[in-house]
Amino acid sequence: MKKRVSLPGVNEIFPNRWSPRAMSGEQMSKQELMQLFEAARWSPSSYNNQPWRFLYAMQGMPQWKAYFDLLVPINQSWCQKGAALIVMLSRKCFEFNNEPSRTHSFDAGSAWMSLALQGSCMGLVIHCLEGFDYDQARRELAIPDNYDIEAMCVIGKPGRVQDLPVELQKREEPSDRKPLADLVGEGTFAFLK
Repeated sequence: MKKRVSLPGVNEIFPNRWSPRAMSGEQMSKQELMQLFEAARWSPSSYNNQPWRFLYAMQGMPQWKAYFDLLVPINQSWCQKGAALIVMLSRKCFEFNNEPSRTHSFDAGSAWMSLALQGSCMGLVIHCLEGFDYDQARRELAIPDNYDIEAMCVIGKPGRVQDLPVELQKREEPSDRKPLADLVGEGTFAFLK
């Protein structure tokens, strides 16, 4: 595994978090899952609206198959050893006045990151996915139109890289990040690529 290197002074929680795929198939407790949601609960949001919602199914629950069937085949090939699947949503309008919220997705992303960092601290595999059927998710999970479906994620206990499909084994290491110069510009956008 290559080690990620960040600028001095950055807490190691950030470069240590990554999105592995290798899971053992071992179950996790509902209490462990609720700890992840509790971390997400404390995320910041515009007007303290907290637009994020999480729907989940744990391996062994009757709902697991409905969630698993949402995944594209390549994701099914390795998510089958996950302990939980989560569909992440965001409410499109503020609750206090029902006016559109421009930052609902941004705020839900904040909650996702809190969940992901908590999972990383707990030694869990946490991997976000966009490879699933969004329309089927809306139908199967009875998601109302005033919520956007943002993403899915799979959570599990760490497993062996050798148990992944061959085409995914070589990708099972932390990826690097673009340099700050490609991401941060002083003044106008003209400074960015």
